[in-house]
Amino acid sequence: MTFGHPYFLLLGLLLPLLAWLKGRRGSPPAFLYSSVKLVAGLAQARRSQAGNILGALRWLTLALFIIAIAQPRLSKSTTEVKASGIDIVVALDLSGSMRTPDYQEYGQGVSRFDMAKSVLKKFVQERPDDRIGLVVFAAQAFIASPMTLDHDYLLDNIERLEIGTINSDATAIGDGITTALNRLRDLKSKSKIIVLMTDGANNSGKIDPITATEAAQALGVKIYTIGLGNKEIVQRMGLPPGFLPDEDTLIKIAQMTGGQFYRGDNSEKLRTIYDEIDKMEKTEAVVNKYTQFKELFPWFLTTGAGLLLLEIILGQTIFRRLP
Repeated sequence: MTFGHPYFLLLGLLLPLLAWLKGRRGSPPAFLYSSVKLVAGLAQARRSQAGNILGALRWLTLALFIIAIAQPRLSKSTTEVKASGIDIVVALDLSGSMRTPDYQEYGQGVSRFDMAKSVLKKFVQERPDDRIGLVVFAAQAFIASPMTLDHDYLLDNIERLEIGTINSDATAIGDGITTALNRLRDLKSKSKIIVLMTDGANNSGKIDPITATEAAQALGVKIYTIGLGNKEIVQRMGLPPGFLPDEDTLIKIAQMTGGQFYRGDNSEKLRTIYDEIDKMEKTEAVVNKYTQFKELFPWFLTTGAGLLLLEIILGQTIFRRLP
């Protein structure tokens, strides 16, 4: 057990002094009677212990109150949190074309969206020391998770994502980059990066992707771009070119900010992409320690208040004294 304000315990040293001062006797109190016969029955009476009991309750109450204001507490756990100095925002496309099942896993077709979620969760799990945020975009862009070191919370938010949560009829890449930038612009981290995952071309939103990239360039934010979708399977399915990423724009975005473009056209390559990003974005970790406390002062305060109430009740009832 530790104390938040241990210096208040010094007040406890005053209790013996106060008890000694209170216990000093002056002239013994006396009643005057006109005849000894009036008090003949008191000869066998014994001294009452009521005063001692009430006094003990008072001193115990004061001691408990002193301990309470010293803030006693138990250390429940000490957690070390490592912060690498890298802040990452993942901007994930949630447009309708992300339902296209042109990835293969265990011999079965898997949608771009499910594949992207799978590799993203693995990436988050392998970077426990980074603050990571999540932005999703389709016709509009929204924050799915703020920047956080609580990766369990982040993984839960990734798991809850579904196509159709926002208007999935279009792809606003520029708005997605801008929303991600707004999560990073005021942070003082050593390195700030955006991982942009999309399977289409910008056809919606208020901000052009290159304009948003120029802002990222000015803020020193590096953007890694990942193009999702398998060209051969898309052609075999008879889908239009709009179901494939605008690689020229994605390459330009990465080059302007010092990042890199990746073509994630199959599941193995997509997993390798995140491994490569993981290797390139490394820095020394800063360790912060956090201790959780269980506060005990309410117990001492409540017990002291209960004893004080008991003293008052006893003093006014069975231990009542003559005025």
